[in-house]
Amino acid sequence: MAQSVWGYDSDNGPERWHENYPLAKGDKQSPIEINSKDVQHDSSLAAWHASYDPGAAKTILNNGRTCRVVFDDTFDRSVLRGGPLSGAYRLRQLHLHWGSCDQHGSEHVIDGVKYAAELHMVHWNPKHGNFAGALKQPDGVAVVGIFLKVGQTPKPEMKRILEEIDNIKTKGKEAPFLHFDPSILFPKSRDYWTYHGSFTTPPCEECITWILLREPIEVSSDQMAKLRSLSKNSENEPVSPLVDNWRPPQPLKGRIVRASFK
Repeated sequence: MAQSVWGYDSDNGPERWHENYPLAKGDKQSPIEINSKDVQHDSSLAAWHASYDPGAAKTILNNGRTCRVVFDDTFDRSVLRGGPLSGAYRLRQLHLHWGSCDQHGSEHVIDGVKYAAELHMVHWNPKHGNFAGALKQPDGVAVVGIFLKVGQTPKPEMKRILEEIDNIKTKGKEAPFLHFDPSILFPKSRDYWTYHGSFTTPPCEECITWILLREPIEVSSDQMAKLRSLSKNSENEPVSPLVDNWRPPQPLKGRIVRASFK
């Protein structure tokens, strides 16, 4: 398995990542399954706040593993504060993980429940100088995780991202994505679980404070189908649908999950 070709197939998928990325077998890996009975309510957990500048949105791309929206993070223009965090974390990108059908696709699992998809908003702590520096620190990165659940009422929130899918059908395609306020993607409730974990993709650095939102946002089955119309191959290769780009839950290894709600 060559360094650059990790993926989600049987020959290069999550079960084999540790061969090239030993951290994938570390003690603080993500995602995890959250069991309500083991969660500790922590009344000292503050509310979190995001102040995002819609002008920071830059591009949307298909990198063959996910659909990603990239933001300008050269200064504190779109930041996340509060909750379990100290200081302001800058929004760098958001991306999604989804399944081949509506019954699975999320990375985190809640009391045995899998959602159709999971959205990750990746922020980093500028006190570490740059993103690469933040990856080496336990408090370097904060990710807000939002579950997508299939329901009858498609949410307008996801519409803007999905409208661009046709422009980034194949791996390597990128399109301008301007004037977008990602805070429209937040559910109404601000309740969250938090724990210390890792990126869910190689090299699986253990630098993430997770803020997992309890309330999912709703998408339609058609909207999910749109995501699954992306190809993980380049333009000149046969279409191979980009689906099931999720990592299964990893061992908790003694970590405590805290909840901001009872």
